[in-house]
Amino acid sequence: MTGEFNYYKILGVDPQATTDTIRQAFAELRAGFPQEMRDAAVNPAYRRLLNAYEVLNNPERRATYDSLLVETALPALSIDSLSSRDQIGLTESVQRIYLLVDVRAPEQEVKAVLPLNLCLVIDRSTSMQGTRLSCVKSAVELIADRLTAEDIISVVTFSDRAEVVLPAAHLDSKAHLAGQVRRIEASGGTEIYQGLSAAVKEMRKLPLKEYTNHLILLTDGHTYGDVDECLQLAQQVSRQGIGFSAFGIGSEWNDEFLDRLVASSGGQSGFIESPTQIVDFLQQRITGLGAIYAQNLRLLPDFPKSIRVQYGFKIVPFAQPLDLDNSTIQLGDLEGRSPLSFLLEVDIEQQPVETRINIPLLFTADIPSQGMQERTFRHHHRIYVLADAAKVEPPPSLVKAVRMLNMYRMNEKVWEEVEAGRLDVAATRMRRLTTRLLEAGETQLAHEAQSEMGRLAQAGTMSLEGRKRLKYGTRALVNQTITLDHDD
Repeated sequence: MTGEFNYYKILGVDPQATTDTIRQAFAELRAGFPQEMRDAAVNPAYRRLLNAYEVLNNPERRATYDSLLVETALPALSIDSLSSRDQIGLTESVQRIYLLVDVRAPEQEVKAVLPLNLCLVIDRSTSMQGTRLSCVKSAVELIADRLTAEDIISVVTFSDRAEVVLPAAHLDSKAHLAGQVRRIEASGGTEIYQGLSAAVKEMRKLPLKEYTNHLILLTDGHTYGDVDECLQLAQQVSRQGIGFSAFGIGSEWNDEFLDRLVASSGGQSGFIESPTQIVDFLQQRITGLGAIYAQNLRLLPDFPKSIRVQYGFKIVPFAQPLDLDNSTIQLGDLEGRSPLSFLLEVDIEQQPVETRINIPLLFTADIPSQGMQERTFRHHHRIYVLADAAKVEPPPSLVKAVRMLNMYRMNEKVWEEVEAGRLDVAATRMRRLTTRLLEAGETQLAHEAQSEMGRLAQAGTMSLEGRKRLKYGTRALVNQTITLDHDD
């Protein structure tokens, strides 16, 4: 609907606005017109304002208008799906398929409508001393160029206590930011909850619904004694619209903890091997946050009894395992024109008769530009059970995704076997992984896997550096293959 006939936009109110809100908005806008400009016959702008008010202030006319909006509106989200098989045969055993789902903003121009409420939470424990902390300081100064005048930024540091280096406010002076950040000095232990708690307090100073709210944690060590508190806080604030990303620097931090920390908001965890990479990681993440179209996108696993989702993995805009243990699967934010793509591994129970299986994909999301809160979106994918099911080659993009994902999962299985003390099984899996990586042309990762296989034989474990290089290296392969398909 064009701007001339979008009466809610003309009055600057939400489609769920009360009659009193509509009357107040009209009175304020009308007061902005001088008396001589309040002639609807000669002033188009005043005529549009008057028409909008007359329709929305009348319950019957407003109901008719709302129905018209629904009929003419473009879909707020575009959802597509591909499966490894759309037809399966009659069988008395469980069958496995893979479902690749794309969620996109509509084709019309997408503009970020909410400013950013960003908090950087920086580990300043003793282990950060030197190059690591120096590079973090430089990165914070440089990312200021990515922020707009409407954005809010705050900086919190922590060791065994937290300090608010820069309170939540508009960035009026980059020199002031730089001066405050340069004062940060390393000392003390690592208690991540102290930093997260102080950061959330800063972010809550702003009306969260009016911003894209995101916390980015940078740490190089384990937190001690407060893991549960950190995870509970992340779960709590994710429901209030605060997203988490977390990046580990070096090799001493707990990757499983960071994965769990970001899972409740669908955020990103990552491995920064060299301090010189900190700038790139932060700039890339903030660029994505500055183009949010839909927030808090979730998949409600309302599947029939014959369907069991065994595994989920977000592929685009970044590679990240999905948490399937909760009542909803948190997917995070949809960043502008880029799709949000994820892969589901699905088991279908035995099907002894021909039938059609409907896999419902039920989403909820907030779309600020359209005044939508927790709006529901539905998409259905159908699988046919046939006695003479056709054998069709799966879509190439899906084949690539599954192949790369299996290498990531194979690597994770290696680590599980190592921790369980089954070193022979771990070595066998690592040998297979090395072969798969070589077949995929990933020689550097294959060399890393081969080196870790040698360490398993000699020391009975993997190095922390090798563990993280393989984990995040194989994880990134999934994102790279699908990203190339989207770009093509």
